[in-house]
Amino acid sequence: MTIVFGLVLGMLSAAALLTVARLLKGPGTLDRIAALDVFVVIIVAASAVYIAIYRDGSTVPLIAAVALVGFVGSATAARLVERWERHR
Repeated sequence: MTIVFGLVLGMLSAAALLTVARLLKGPGTLDRIAALDVFVVIIVAASAVYIAIYRDGSTVPLIAAVALVGFVGSATAARLVERWERHR
């Protein structure tokens, strides 16, 4: 089972690296917002792997809070960018 956790964490690390590259390179603001949203999902998935490895359920509320804040934040930022670009 340790091999599976290692593979999953390796794939999540690769995905996080690619997401950070998109965040830094992204041609537009909406691309950067989408990259941040994906990065939040990767953090939530890595936290879920942590819970599975150590069988510690005390961080489940933290995962729910981070996922909620990430969703609300990216949706709000996307709406603000849309309004800002419309008024230009």
